[in-house]
Amino acid sequence: MEREKIADLWTHLYWLTVLAEQGSYTAAATRLGVSKAAMSQRISELERAAGISLVQRTTRSVRLTEAGQRLVESTRSQYENIASNFASVRELAGVARGLIRITAPVAFARQQLMPKLPAFLQAHAEVRIQLEVSDRISSLATEGFDLAIRHSAGAPDTHVAWKLCETHSVLAATRAYLRKRGTPGTPEDISAHDCLFYPRATGAAMWSFERKTARKTAAAPATVPVTGQFSANNSETLRDAALADMGIALLPDFTAQAAVKAGKLAVVLPDWRVTGTFAEQLYVLRPYASHVPRAVSLFVAYLRDTFADGFPL
Repeated sequence: MEREKIADLWTHLYWLTVLAEQGSYTAAATRLGVSKAAMSQRISELERAAGISLVQRTTRSVRLTEAGQRLVESTRSQYENIASNFASVRELAGVARGLIRITAPVAFARQQLMPKLPAFLQAHAEVRIQLEVSDRISSLATEGFDLAIRHSAGAPDTHVAWKLCETHSVLAATRAYLRKRGTPGTPEDISAHDCLFYPRATGAAMWSFERKTARKTAAAPATVPVTGQFSANNSETLRDAALADMGIALLPDFTAQAAVKAGKLAVVLPDWRVTGTFAEQLYVLRPYASHVPRAVSLFVAYLRDTFADGFPL
């Protein structure tokens, strides 16, 4: 095929690599910002030019043929190099620009991340942020995310990771509830209360306690069965249930912070720490890459500075 005709297919080849990454025409079209019909048309044109089928279509997904896979494997690295080199050239101007795609847990994103985004975007007018709010663990490389914020026990070694801060569990209830039912003085007292908790897949819900500060007569760790009329798999929902005087909620500190500071919720058993329910670190992750856009680097630095002190109550 003549060089000029091959050059006409460069965009088609790139779209094929995106289709291979995304696994469906709909997802690939969304990633590229085009219609599904346009996506399908480009792939069909590429197949006609190649004279061979490149994609196997089913009702639910698409798979590349051997020819399509070979074509993608031979061209993907060149497109990655082009993108990296072009980004490097643009950043010679010293201005952060471009789109940052982020995924973050629902509760943290709504309560802590969103209030902090306007200041960053005002300082960097040519940066755009696309935020996916989800508790699902997304694949950064496959789904095209630049960054992920994860509430986890440790940083995965498959990504570049920075710890944002420590985070802790807290028990909280309204003063109205505590006046009515009494304030627990020990972990064992919790079992007599209406507790708002994450449901377990099997078995009874249990909260494990450790004393925060050492004493001459240090209390042993305790594990207490908890019961209540309401449970939920979202900390915002549990917080709202506590605010409705429904019981004592176990929450991450970033979920409880605003309500505690406003006096709407009171911390219960402040000398004790509940362990094993929520992770105790927040991380920001990015995929390994030879070139990191300036906008991404600046945003990571902003997050680390913004959340360095954690979420004091």
